[in-house]
Amino acid sequence: MDSLGVDWIGLIRHGESTGNVASEVAEAAGHEVVDILERDADVPLSDQGERQGRALGRWFAALPREQWPDLVVCSPYRRAIDTARLTVSGRPRSRVDERLRDRELGVLDLLTSHGVAERYPEERARERRLGKFYYRPPGGESWADVALRLRSLLRDLDGRRVLLFGHELQAFLLRYLLECLPEPDLAAFARNTVVPNASLTSWRREEGLWVLEHEFETDHLVERGVEPTGSADQSTRAPEPSAR
Repeated sequence: MDSLGVDWIGLIRHGESTGNVASEVAEAAGHEVVDILERDADVPLSDQGERQGRALGRWFAALPREQWPDLVVCSPYRRAIDTARLTVSGRPRSRVDERLRDRELGVLDLLTSHGVAERYPEERARERRLGKFYYRPPGGESWADVALRLRSLLRDLDGRRVLLFGHELQAFLLRYLLECLPEPDLAAFARNTVVPNASLTSWRREEGLWVLEHEFETDHLVERGVEPTGSADQSTRAPEPSAR
């Protein structure tokens, strides 16, 4: 993946959201539906997510100026915008881009793994047959769909060092796009991995190739006395209960 003039790309997953907390509670309790009143785009940070965002801000302020990004691009979802606001506070050039939004789940929105199995068993079977990357729920997006809009975004980046604020799935898909990670390897890796809230994943360009620099880094939280959290988003939850 070639991004003209860019030699460093970082992605910060948003801080813990109230949706992450509600989803974790619903999954653990075996409920069919996650108790979230807001639409996905309006889900706010939890109190812990706010603390993570402030810790990110203290970490960012302490960085040498040469390590600051030239451009910040943020998902339009509230939890990502609020994380970016707490982190960079208007210092670098910033913009919101809808191509960084989270995956849309269509008819499966707000359903837990148990809820999907109970209400849409045919979709569960279709997801197992097609695989996580290519499965598209009715009215929603596949991982491949999200990868296509991410690929478009990367081609439009116009800074040397670019920091993105987005979602868990994008941390996986950027590995697919930048490192050319094969789809089966990506699916296997994501099945057993949760990207921590407020973590940093970054790549630097060396001799025309993108090299992973930091993977799901949370030292900036721990060093400032803030606990990392690792709640998975609905968009990346494992398709089969046996894989969880």
